[in-house]
Amino acid sequence: MTEVASSRGVGIRANGWGWRHATRRSFVARELSFDIRPGERVLLLGASGAGKSTLLQALAGVLGADEGEQHGELLVDGRSAAGARGDVGLVLEDPDSQVVLARVGDDVAFGCENLGVPREDIWRRVDAALDAVGLDLPRSHPTSSLSGGQKQRLALAGALAMHPRLLLLDEPTANLDPQGVVEVRQAVERTLETTGATLVVVEHRVTVWRDLIDRVIVLDAAGGILADGASDDVLAVHSAPLAAAGVWAGFAPRVPTRATVLRSPVPLLSASDLDIGRPVFGQRAPTLVNSGIDLAVASGSAVVITGANGSGKSTLALTLAGLIPPVGGELSAQPALDRGAGIRPIRWKSRELLTRVGVVFQDPEHQFLASTVRDELAVGPRALKLPAGEVSARVDEILQRLRLDHLAAANPFTLSGGEKRRLSVATALVTRPQLLVLDEPMFGQDARTWQELVDLLAELIDMGTAMVAVSHDPELARVLAADELHLTTQVVVSA
Repeated sequence: MTEVASSRGVGIRANGWGWRHATRRSFVARELSFDIRPGERVLLLGASGAGKSTLLQALAGVLGADEGEQHGELLVDGRSAAGARGDVGLVLEDPDSQVVLARVGDDVAFGCENLGVPREDIWRRVDAALDAVGLDLPRSHPTSSLSGGQKQRLALAGALAMHPRLLLLDEPTANLDPQGVVEVRQAVERTLETTGATLVVVEHRVTVWRDLIDRVIVLDAAGGILADGASDDVLAVHSAPLAAAGVWAGFAPRVPTRATVLRSPVPLLSASDLDIGRPVFGQRAPTLVNSGIDLAVASGSAVVITGANGSGKSTLALTLAGLIPPVGGELSAQPALDRGAGIRPIRWKSRELLTRVGVVFQDPEHQFLASTVRDELAVGPRALKLPAGEVSARVDEILQRLRLDHLAAANPFTLSGGEKRRLSVATALVTRPQLLVLDEPMFGQDARTWQELVDLLAELIDMGTAMVAVSHDPELARVLAADELHLTTQVVVSA
């Protein structure tokens, strides 16, 4: 990254700080006290739901007074966080929520324009930031056609172009391919070395950032700070409580104990020479993103779709789930799955989909409909017109299994990223479909909830459920003994 202005990091002080969402009875974070020196590089850890994302949003000054209740004091460079917004670059857990404008270049330039950067400097910053994060696309490229991983790089480019004095990153590599992880980490490192900015990064996977950061702060889900100190000291001395809190340092994923499966697999879905395309706003025909895909899915089987960002993994998942039409080739439901609904999943009605295909989108918020977690889980069973007693029993079971029972009355949009992901998986499971299509199902999970979710998926597969999952997690296919379908990036044109 060649075009970066000289800067100096800001200091941060928290004194008994806490936050409670307006729709929640309990505080999502409380009694947090710490000082971060200018230019310090901090890795923020803690169990899923401990308040890490909430703290980053507070530091960025984007938590409104009407959205909840704040206790204590939180200062950035000696000012309220809201007063320091111009010095802060924030990359949210959900990069899709940060896309503002229709073209890539304009979106990256947006923050610079708001800061009053001279026009002649903006485009140099934009090009340098896009290059730094490895987003090799023209400025005019439509943001609506980006994959989730590409949007993640776009959000980081927008933050880097602002030359912030405080860089806040929330799971910045979670949806990136392995090369993207390397590029993003290197881009952050170059920026810090050039600007001296302060860094606070949230990431469950410690190894990505361990040699870049110099301090670790671990939030306690019960309130306060569980551990705080030099990175090597904290990770070594506090290994036991960190493991209990779900921190990934030293965690070795366990292969689930599998049931003995006696039944023969039954074909459910087949794709032959399938071409897939991504719908683009304002464009009549979809943009072709991959072609010539062959895939067979049977009961009790698991397939993990891998590949670089932009290769069409999410598009393939949505096509298999019957939510967007194929561009070409054949996609056919077999008799055991179609059950009279027809062989073309794209033609199935929503109620027909419920017991056949359960879908988890890359962005969990895109599928939330209700105002409480309990009601969200009841949407599908109620649509199936199940008896009230059975609806309640299914909801209670899945709430407890995925550690969401204490959040039953909470608004889904106030959950942490990991909690939202577990809720979105739960909404797919509660209707007990024959086929699960999951896009990044392990996103945002701490080590403990990751293992519990894997164990649950293994049980369902052993009971005959089929699973197709999009994932950059290298451990998922291994621990589930899943087949892998690797998509390569293709040079394609609009269909």
